[in-house]
This record gives sequence, C-alpha cells and structure tokens, in this order.
Amino acid sequence: MEQVSEILQCLIVQALKRLPAEELPAAAWHFAAGKAVADKTCVLDCNLCDEKRTLVVEVPDATWRAQLYAMTPQFLAGLNQFTRIDRIEFKLAGSQDARNSKSTTPH
Repeated sequence: MEQVSEILQCLIVQALKRLPAEELPAAAWHFAAGKAVADKTCVLDCNLCDEKRTLVVEVPDATWRAQLYAMTPQFLAGLNQFTRIDRIEFKLAGSQDARNSKSTTPH
C-alpha cells in the first residue's frame, strides 16, 4: 500500500510541474495544505520575483491563521516540491490587506 501511495504522489508532482507558472502556486497550495484546509483558504498572491518568495493565503479567521502559522514548516516542505516558496503570509478574510492582494492577483 505504501508503494501505491508513493506512485500516486509521484504522479501528482509530475502533473503539477507541468502547470503554467501562474497556476502552480494555487495548485501546489491545494496539494500541500490538503483538501480540508484548501477548501477553507484561498491563495491571493504569490510574489516569486523578490528575494523572499512569498505565498499570500486568505484564511477565514484569527484562529485559522494561528493554527496555519504553526503548520507553516509542513506547508513549505510540500510547496517546495513544486516551486520555491520561502514564506507564507496568512491574511484574514475581509481585511484591507486581503482586499488589496485580491485586486493585484491576475485572473
């Protein structure tokens, strides 16, 4: 069973690496965070051009933000299988920062 899991993970990694660069961060987040977390969050922005490659993720509330910050090392390990991300910034849904990030995210 472990062998099947490894094969599936390898196939997912290969598929994600074929995505266009602008779609990769959100897809990688979904994989790294898992369905339950990805369904409650939204990738707002991914700044891969500066020194600190940052993924900006909208979260429903402060409790979620605190819990996800604690899990950041796990998320980074999963994300870095696909694209180099140095840091994750969690923004509260409805906050001015989240609205600003949404307005600059390409659709």
